[in-house]
Amino acid sequence: MQRRPTSFDIAALAGVSQPTVSRALNNSPSVSAETRARVLAAAEQLNYKVDKNASGLRRNRSRTLAVLFEEAASDDGGLINPFYLSMLGAMVRKCADTGYDLLISFQQLSSDWHVDYADTHRADGIILLGYGDYLQYEAILRRLTERGTHFVWWGSAPGVPIGATVGSDNEQGGFDATEHLLQSGRRDIAFIGTAGPAYPECFDRWRGYCRALRAAGIEPDNRLCVDAEPSEQAGREGVEELIKRGVRFDAIFGASDVAAIGAMHALQKLGRLIPDEVAIVGFDDIPAASLSSPPLSTVRQDSRRAGEALVEAAVEAVEYGTIKSQLLPVKLVVRDSSQGA
Repeated sequence: MQRRPTSFDIAALAGVSQPTVSRALNNSPSVSAETRARVLAAAEQLNYKVDKNASGLRRNRSRTLAVLFEEAASDDGGLINPFYLSMLGAMVRKCADTGYDLLISFQQLSSDWHVDYADTHRADGIILLGYGDYLQYEAILRRLTERGTHFVWWGSAPGVPIGATVGSDNEQGGFDATEHLLQSGRRDIAFIGTAGPAYPECFDRWRGYCRALRAAGIEPDNRLCVDAEPSEQAGREGVEELIKRGVRFDAIFGASDVAAIGAMHALQKLGRLIPDEVAIVGFDDIPAASLSSPPLSTVRQDSRRAGEALVEAAVEAVEYGTIKSQLLPVKLVVRDSSQGA
């Protein structure tokens, strides 16, 4: 059998030392561009098989994508939304299929993290998840665009999106959830979630909620709208706020499953029957939704397709410099929390 070429063979053909070959293949700045080119040409001639990281370095790439979560203080200790976690398995598999590694990290919005990941080539592309207040990180997205960083982010943006986005049809999901509650005979439907441009995903869900109400001849009541982040604690506090306001409600649309589950716990503590007295629908279809008591009706986001689409968009940006945004469909899943009257 023919012997596989080694770095010593490359050194002999290129007329350099073996350590120089090693440094050249690892993109060391101590090797001149001319010497590096000679080493790479010799490696090509010998059909030398390098690992994917070394071949990536030849193109000034790491063959790595970075998934960055915002690290922010919250009442639940900064836990990651379970829906984002449900994406990760599909992202890892898709990266493996495309020959990329996946790096996962927490970042703070105040830090200059794009320098660490893009400018130092720790990652060829960046995927942003869970970045909360859009009005805070919009400036960061614009800086990434100006620097030519390849990135894609999950969600939606008011107006023209910056860079590539992948997200669900949140407005349609909000409409479907509210229409289902209306068709079940509910009329005083509360919304627990953040309804404002700083959180465009939840804002779109609220817009769908309002559209469904108006289609049924009901004008949205601001007293039934409670601002709440996606957490169980916020869901519990949302119900407490509705009770404090003294407003009547016979249903709740939670802008996230975790908030809806928190609302469910608060109602059960108060002795309110679900769904007989109050029907509840969430959004996401995290694993806990089907395991809650009663099982939670929800708007399903396809976490597998979402993870794949994020990786596809990031790789396309890296390989071809193109911006590919996608809007993914959602599906209403009806369970016991909203059935009956």
